Amino acid sequence: MSLPEVHLIGGTRPEAVKLAPVVLAFREAGLLAPVLVASGQHPTMVSQALAAFDLTPDITLQVERGTGSQAELLTAMIRELDELWAVRTPAAVIVQGDTTTSLAGALAAFWRRIPVVHLEAGLRSGDLDSPFPEEANRRLVAQVSALHLAPTPLAAMNLLDENIPTQDVLIAGNTVVDATLAVAGRRMPFENPQVAAARAAAGDRRLVLVTAHRRESWGAPLDRILAAVRELVDKYADIDVILPSHPNPAVRAQVEAGLAGLDRVTVTDPLPYPDLARLLSEAYLVLTDSGGIQEEAPSFRVPALVLRDVTERVESLHAGCARLVGSDTELIVKESAELLDSRIRRDAMTAGGNPYGDGLAARRTAQATAALLGLAEKPSPMPALESPATATYGASF
Repeated sequence: MSLPEVHLIGGTRPEAVKLAPVVLAFREAGLLAPVLVASGQHPTMVSQALAAFDLTPDITLQVERGTGSQAELLTAMIRELDELWAVRTPAAVIVQGDTTTSLAGALAAFWRRIPVVHLEAGLRSGDLDSPFPEEANRRLVAQVSALHLAPTPLAAMNLLDENIPTQDVLIAGNTVVDATLAVAGRRMPFENPQVAAARAAAGDRRLVLVTAHRRESWGAPLDRILAAVRELVDKYADIDVILPSHPNPAVRAQVEAGLAGLDRVTVTDPLPYPDLARLLSEAYLVLTDSGGIQEEAPSFRVPALVLRDVTERVESLHAGCARLVGSDTELIVKESAELLDSRIRRDAMTAGGNPYGDGLAARRTAQATAALLGLAEKPSPMPALESPATATYGASF
């Protein structure tokens, strides 16, 4: 007899990375059959990310886009998912995070009375405008979810503060930690030739990884970030900078113009996930506006300076492994210099470990989903780090 299916919906590269370990955990547990559904939001990037885990989508939705608007994308994905689930109804649906794909999957499943499991639930900035539209998406998904898998105790508390029943919340950790540890641990050769050449020529120089992809970083904020990178490269002869650029042609042109003529700086296309994971594991310091990198970096004891004015991943700030610097050139240089000048200060930032996960989040996700369907016992929550961010709450959810 075939196993009940659970459909995992992903449409962006971060979603694919975070869902991949969950697919493997379901296969290992053998209680539910995982079906990976690519929503059609970013199909090429999803396939590339899954390839790092030797996975491919089981189903790829055909979503046609004309205007590129969020409304067009949302309605097209809901229609495709509804048609799929009319003929192939899963026992549960897993959505990840806060993308348009997540919202489409949650609504389409809810309307068909299919239980929704929200992976990476409970992140909140408290500001509907930042990040936009993600803050609204994750709040909306929470309203229709049957099981909320929070990455941290603080995320769980956010859900409880919104009157989500305690029994519906589990602190699972973040599956991105599972993913990055697995992929970086394989230490695959760099696929990108520019990165391979830069790392081969680096010698004893320290790597500073820079990512500035978020839409709110474009324009003047990005110019200020690039100015800070220039200052740091001029000041420190023993650092190399690698900056994977956003694929948008205007953004790429802005990055190349801002860093033109600099030695020891490599600007690349978006990198395959194994390349990015390995770079992160080898970095001395990361400057980033990426939420995923904020979660991954502490696993490699790499401090992150966050190029945003607000972050919903405040656990990093409380644990000390990240600092907010925004796009202020002077502040970016000051905070970077403090860590580049002192290995002791740098190492102290991440001495407490990673507040986002212990590498077992995917297993907890698979078991918790099976428990929701009456096929297993509910797993124990992730043990909390004894830090200011978590010691108050413990791991009682």
